[in-house]
Amino acid sequence: MLRYVYSIPLLLLVFSACSVEPLQPVEVAVASKRVDYVQEVKPILDKRCVVCHSCYNSPCQVKLSSFEGIDRGTSKMAVYGNRLSAADPTRLFVDAQDTQEWRSKGFSSVLDSSSQVGTNNSIMLLLLDHKMQNPESEGEYFSESDDLVCAKDQEELAEFLDDNPNQGMPFGFPALNDDEFKTIEQWLAQGAPPPTKLQDKLSKSASKVAQKSIRRFEEFFNNQDAKHVMSARYIYEHLFLAHLSFKSSPDEFFELVRSVTPSPEPIEIIDTIRPYDDPEVEKFYYRFRKIHSTIVHKTHMVYDLDDDKLQRYKKLFIEPAWDKEPFIVGYKTDYNDQPFRVFDQIPALLRYKFLLDNSEYVIRTFIRGPVCKGQIALNVINDHFWVMFMNPEYDLSLKNRDYFSKEYDNLRIYTESGSDSKLLNTFSDEYINLALKYDKERLKFYDETYTDGLAIESIWKGENASSAPFLTIFRHFDSASVHKGALGGAPKTAWVIDFPLLERIYYALVAGFDIYGNIGHQVNARRYMSRLRVEGESNFVNLLPKDDRKKIFDLAYIDVDDKELFFISDNEAKIKYTKVDSTRELFEKVINTHLLKSCDIKLDEINYFSANDREPNLPEEYTTIESYKQGFRSLVKKGLAFVQAVNGYNSNLAYIRIKNIPNSKDVTATAIIHRWHDNVSFMFNEKDRLDSSKDDLDFIEGLIGSYPNLFLVVDFKDLPDFFDMMHHYDGSDKYIAKFLKYGVNRGDDDFWQTYDWFQARFYEENPHEAGLLDLNRYYYKVLR
Repeated sequence: MLRYVYSIPLLLLVFSACSVEPLQPVEVAVASKRVDYVQEVKPILDKRCVVCHSCYNSPCQVKLSSFEGIDRGTSKMAVYGNRLSAADPTRLFVDAQDTQEWRSKGFSSVLDSSSQVGTNNSIMLLLLDHKMQNPESEGEYFSESDDLVCAKDQEELAEFLDDNPNQGMPFGFPALNDDEFKTIEQWLAQGAPPPTKLQDKLSKSASKVAQKSIRRFEEFFNNQDAKHVMSARYIYEHLFLAHLSFKSSPDEFFELVRSVTPSPEPIEIIDTIRPYDDPEVEKFYYRFRKIHSTIVHKTHMVYDLDDDKLQRYKKLFIEPAWDKEPFIVGYKTDYNDQPFRVFDQIPALLRYKFLLDNSEYVIRTFIRGPVCKGQIALNVINDHFWVMFMNPEYDLSLKNRDYFSKEYDNLRIYTESGSDSKLLNTFSDEYINLALKYDKERLKFYDETYTDGLAIESIWKGENASSAPFLTIFRHFDSASVHKGALGGAPKTAWVIDFPLLERIYYALVAGFDIYGNIGHQVNARRYMSRLRVEGESNFVNLLPKDDRKKIFDLAYIDVDDKELFFISDNEAKIKYTKVDSTRELFEKVINTHLLKSCDIKLDEINYFSANDREPNLPEEYTTIESYKQGFRSLVKKGLAFVQAVNGYNSNLAYIRIKNIPNSKDVTATAIIHRWHDNVSFMFNEKDRLDSSKDDLDFIEGLIGSYPNLFLVVDFKDLPDFFDMMHHYDGSDKYIAKFLKYGVNRGDDDFWQTYDWFQARFYEENPHEAGLLDLNRYYYKVLR
């Protein structure tokens, strides 16, 4: 054995050679005029920083959408992860109320500076300054990576930037301009002064117009007779994620919370994980808390309130007789998460009508939700499918109380085990088997009741122009979006949802889901939802000709054994078919003849093809609007060259601007790539079930989704060349050059100008529903 003896001086020499030079504080000439956070700083942060830092997926939990989030700072705790035990939640405005509380939870400041007067070494300024000094973006940028450094102090930041010299902020995008940087620099040098007391009060206070509406709704929600108490609880448990807006004041948004204090006292929020958790206080009050953070689209699920809506609540829940004499169900039960038992006294028909009134919102809470990074949850669904609902007049859970109440045990949800599911029970089939038993008994009862099969009238067709009886779901890998109507081409499958299914989807994946839960909780959520998906698909397939049902499942479940257990009816549907393509035929019957015309739902003119339609080729010349339309329709097919070549998980959503159109304003469209899945039955190894040769895309007018992966800017005269690129892209230098001509690279000098244009257009197209788009998933490679 060789023995090495090091002298202390030699050791010091070695370590000093490997050490990292500390970051030098930024020299700042402090302005005499106070920089105003609200008027000067916040607008810059919104358009350049909040676009990545605003949700659970904010890198290092740095949320810059409010001063409170900036002040809270950064954390090394990963919100997403395979935890053996549930983590303590770190919800801004809920789980801590001041800076010191956040420090005790492990958050570090990004604002504090320890340097002398005339300089500033806050982490925020060091990162922004580093980008100004190193403006080039190079290589790859994964802002949602699990191995982010999340520097807690200047020493850790120095090590990170020494290893990653091109990773200042904004991360992988162009630097701030000089004026923007100087404003932030001056603000930080002045000690990052918060909003004034008056500004803070104004941002958090409802307008006088909104206060009038709030009083009316709070009076309804806080009425203490049993009917009101149980009705308010039911409505609250479905609206707790909503951004509530009053018709009288549409630019203000609120959240419905439970508070220890009544109006007009300041709200003291009850910080339970779930809306049905025991508040553990003798009395609480429903309150409307104003949302003062910057609105970001990914969490902006709008729910409008007005006098008509209040009267509807009264008509649904208060005026009718209930199934039992109304009584208050407390929170000291062991079935708070089981809505069929908790709200058993309220007629199921009334609850279902409430859900149908708000069908688009309810589905959106599951599809879009506040999770912000939902690949494990979302790989339970296909990239594109349509959703319909069962007509209440045909739903046997509403028509036969005895049958339905006997099924309560089978309708129990995995959420009984809370956020810390025992690992040994992670792959237990207890709740799956209950759901299977329910499906079997449900099918038997429906077959015995509807011996001639279900007719097309069993599909709910809406009640008025605001109804959403037909929805489109687009999955964009780890995010998704919901849209009223039949967007895109015909999907390979669809869902028909009845009352028990809709309620379980909501309570399993929204009300009962905890993003901070352990791996057992997350796995159980995914597995249970897989069962619910098959139930919805079975309801749809049973409306098709009997001979076609298994074929549809075989197409959607390649290489899946019998464990999925599809429940196919023995009865023929009470619908006449020509047998050309029964799936498309059913879609066309529902949309063209069955749905209320006032719902304004029709088939997609660009993307939808009937059974006998042929996909067009590229036109030989472009002289009319129809020829350009043919150009777009020619791209909507499987095997398109560009789609096969660009097949990464982060290449799903492109925003397109077509400019310089003769006699027309610029047009926006979204290219949505649908990844073909042989099946979506399994949680892991999703890539093994993909088949890029079957991928296709839809072109949808307007801007879809919250997370654009790419911006494309095309001059109208260049559309033929653009179509050619999409059809013939082969990765050659010629076609790479074509792509770079239209695609906006994240490192391009004019990137922010392009982003600002799309963001402004997004607000213009739908100002009430729009919010800031998110850039965390913009294409990760800097291309040169």
